[in-house]
Amino acid sequence: MRYGSLEFGASPFDGVAETYDEVFTQSPIGQAQRAAVWVELERAFHPGDRILEIGCGTGVDACFLAERGVSVLGCDASPAMIEVARHRVHQRAAYFAGASVELSIWPAERIATLAPNEDFDGAFSNFGALNCVQDVRRFARALASCVKPQAKVLLCVMGPCCLWEIAWFLAHGLPRRALRRFRPSGVTAEFADGSKVQVYYPGVATLARRFAPEFRLRAVKGVGIFVPPSYTSSFVAGHPSIIKFAERSDLLLAHCPGLRVLGDHILLTFERTS
Repeated sequence: MRYGSLEFGASPFDGVAETYDEVFTQSPIGQAQRAAVWVELERAFHPGDRILEIGCGTGVDACFLAERGVSVLGCDASPAMIEVARHRVHQRAAYFAGASVELSIWPAERIATLAPNEDFDGAFSNFGALNCVQDVRRFARALASCVKPQAKVLLCVMGPCCLWEIAWFLAHGLPRRALRRFRPSGVTAEFADGSKVQVYYPGVATLARRFAPEFRLRAVKGVGIFVPPSYTSSFVAGHPSIIKFAERSDLLLAHCPGLRVLGDHILLTFERTS
C-alpha cells in the first residue's frame, strides 16, 4: 500500500534537513541519545509489527526498525526531511529484514487522516516532534484511532527541566535560555533562514493526563540525563571521556525516579487502552 502526501507547503525544519545527520545523528551525542531510545524500541516492537512513526525526520529510526523486521509508515511535516529519508531508505532497503518503510509528508496534527482504515501495532515519535504540537489532547485522540488496543506508543519528548541546559546557559551568562523550558506558553525557536516554530515543554504528569483515557502511561525513561544536549558538542569534542562516562551513568540511572525527568529528553511508553 502506498500513501500520498498533502501539499502542506514548506516547513521550518526544511532548512536543517541537509545538515541534521551531520550535526546530530552522526555526532557522539546524537549516537548516545539515540542508542538509549533504540533499546526501548527493540523491546516494544517485534518482527512482523507495523508501526506509525510521527516526525520521522531523516529516516534513521525507521531504517533501524525495518532492519529488525518491523515495517514503518513514517510521516513528517517537512518535505526536505522526507526527501533525505527517502534517499536513506533507498540505500538501506537491501538490509530490511522482510519489512518495509513507507514515507509521507504529513503533519502530526493531521495524523488521523493519514491512514484512516489501518490499525497499527504501535506508534513512535523521537526527539521532540511532539513538542511542536500545540493541542496534545487532540493529537492523543487522533492517535488512538490509528492503533490497536494494547498497542505500545513510545514518545521521546523534551522535558521541562534539563539540568545540563540550565547549567550550560547559566555558565554562559544566558539566564533566559537556561530557564526557557519552564515557560508555560512555550518558546519560539528561530532557524537560520528566519523561519520560526513554537516549542512546548509539557511535563510527564501533564502528558499522562492529556493522553488519558485512551492511553495509559506504562514507563518513563530519561534520555540524556548525563549525556549532554547537542549544542554542547564543541565542548564534548575536546573532552571525549565525558561521553563514555555519561553513557554509563545514563544506563544505570535512566529509570531512577526524580533523575529520569531531568534529562535532555524523556521517553514515555504508553499503552492503548481497550
